[in-house]
Amino acid sequence: MQLGRFTFKPALVPSLVTLLLLPILLSLGFWQLRRAHEKEALQAAFQAAVNAAYVPVASLDPAAPEAQYRGVIAPGRYDADHQILLDNQVQDGQPGYQVFTPLRLTGQTQAILVARGWAPLGPSRQQLPDLQVTTTPVTVKGRLSQPPSPGLRLAEPAGIYSWPRVVQYVDYQRLAEALGYPLAPVVLLLDPAAENGYLRDWRPQFGGFGPERHTGYALQWFSLAAALVVIYIVVNTQRRSEN
Repeated sequence: MQLGRFTFKPALVPSLVTLLLLPILLSLGFWQLRRAHEKEALQAAFQAAVNAAYVPVASLDPAAPEAQYRGVIAPGRYDADHQILLDNQVQDGQPGYQVFTPLRLTGQTQAILVARGWAPLGPSRQQLPDLQVTTTPVTVKGRLSQPPSPGLRLAEPAGIYSWPRVVQYVDYQRLAEALGYPLAPVVLLLDPAAENGYLRDWRPQFGGFGPERHTGYALQWFSLAAALVVIYIVVNTQRRSEN
């Protein structure tokens, strides 16, 4: 191909390398853009739930996607004899547990796990935190959410024979079998101002960082794709001799 005083003549190896790498770079860029849009949607849903008024938990389907982050009011009684400690929860670099206490909902057969906050690890794993909680009827205020994701589940939850039960991840069905009553497939994040709680710093988790970083990563991948095309053209373009 003649381009003025230059000749574009693609060689086999550069062409193969470009055909291999260019689709990969572009697909990575578009994937990062999709992740950015997904997190923008999650943030919008969270903000909409924050702005909505608190409603009775019985008026919602806890498993419905629109119930995520919704503020609810739940009357019931804490099951102080059967509490769960989610292990390997780090706060400001210090290891500890997330404390979950079943709340037997008034007028319902099922219970809901109330996330009462973070408690530090004691001198040893044999010394568990003090898990005292009122056993009188209470009205709990908080937001519906899901427990921290464990990533790969390489083993069954530990501590299945004693209470309080130390687990590596929250398995609603397995815990319901151990408790002897059904559990709603959601947790209630106890309001930071409520009593009967530990350290609570509830923040929405959108995969570690916001959509802005995904957009930045997408620009990096697209820039690499553009650089690859420029290099391919330069490598395979030669100036024609005067003769």
